[in-house]
Amino acid sequence: MPFSEGRPIGQIIILNGAPRSGKSSIVDAIQADFEGVWVNLGVDAYVRHITPARYRPGIGLRPGGERSDLEPLVPRFYAALYASIAAHSRLGLNVVAEFGHHDAYSQPLGILADCARLLAGLPVLFVGVRCPLEVVMQRRLTEGPERQDTYVKVEAGMPVPAPVIAWQEQVHRLGIYDLEVDTSVKSPETCAEEIRRLLAGGLPHPTAFERIASRD
Repeated sequence: MPFSEGRPIGQIIILNGAPRSGKSSIVDAIQADFEGVWVNLGVDAYVRHITPARYRPGIGLRPGGERSDLEPLVPRFYAALYASIAAHSRLGLNVVAEFGHHDAYSQPLGILADCARLLAGLPVLFVGVRCPLEVVMQRRLTEGPERQDTYVKVEAGMPVPAPVIAWQEQVHRLGIYDLEVDTSVKSPETCAEEIRRLLAGGLPHPTAFERIASRD
């Protein structure tokens, strides 16, 4: 394990996928089953508990350039959160974080490459979490009140909302990952186990984040 000033460096796992693709369930499985301390520093916690209400959804801003007034803050929010991820890792804490990275704002912001550069020199595994649109819609329709999304409402029999389609089209557009999992055919625990096995075998070289960081 790498060391920083005598301390072990914590592993970082970044999960990227559309809302309801199953990222949070994989986070729960990692926190429950993996050895060591695993801190969740993803979009849900950041938007719900850290971002002021008047600036929400902040880093959860969906594709389509709908709130250009918020866009100047989004790169700074992301930079602050990724700097915190880096700080946790350098202090020997493992981090698992779930996001819906895209670049479909009113103009491209290049946020993912900037975030990758903030984690330069740290062990980062970038995982694409995929799930077919029909499964995402079924999850939205059957979720409990605590997961009901006032941002995008869905009802049985209605057409798939445009924002839901936009997430599916945009979140994996870059397509560079160290590992991809499909939660429609694998349980969160199985996905977590695939991640564990990949980590045990050593990170690929170059990693997905190293490749992304080198892009303009």
